[in-house]
Amino acid sequence: MTPNVGRGTALRADAARNRARVLQIAREQLAAGDDSLMLNTIARLAGVGVGTVYRHFPNRHALLEALLAESFQQLVREAQAAAADEDSLAGLHRLLRFTLGRALEDAGFAAVLGSASDADARTSAMKAELDRAVAELLDRARRAGAVRRGIEADDVRRLLCGIEHAVRSGGDDARHAELYLDVLLEGLRPPR
Repeated sequence: MTPNVGRGTALRADAARNRARVLQIAREQLAAGDDSLMLNTIARLAGVGVGTVYRHFPNRHALLEALLAESFQQLVREAQAAAADEDSLAGLHRLLRFTLGRALEDAGFAAVLGSASDADARTSAMKAELDRAVAELLDRARRAGAVRRGIEADDVRRLLCGIEHAVRSGGDDARHAELYLDVLLEGLRPPR
């Protein structure tokens, strides 16, 4: 079943209220430290039927995307600002640090960022906007001789997700995050 959200059709008032309630409960669960996002539990706590939750969010990933829409919009804005930065390399560094920091703060954000498929068309659209801004940034940095050829926006996203995974598997040490990010930044430079 495809979720009603993201299709471009307006929800009925009661459906919109139920969706908002489910999102509110899911945010409360996350704030309380429960990142399992079990849809059956959320339905019970929201006072709606399980079918109602699954109609809006067919799986945990779809719910996670909805919860993170604002964070992804902020990431897109950061990427667009970085692409507009006069110093493309500084913009790229700032964007990579921002993205890695957000991914390390929120495992759900990292999961949606690294996911090969999206449950909601809006998430796909935001990722496409993100990729366009990063591609523009990389092109400008390449023209300035600061970034090697052959690296695309999708490569950068995968590399950042790899760093996030490496840091988490090593105990979330902030020193590792900086070290690994420095290695990535150095690796993006053209060969000498």
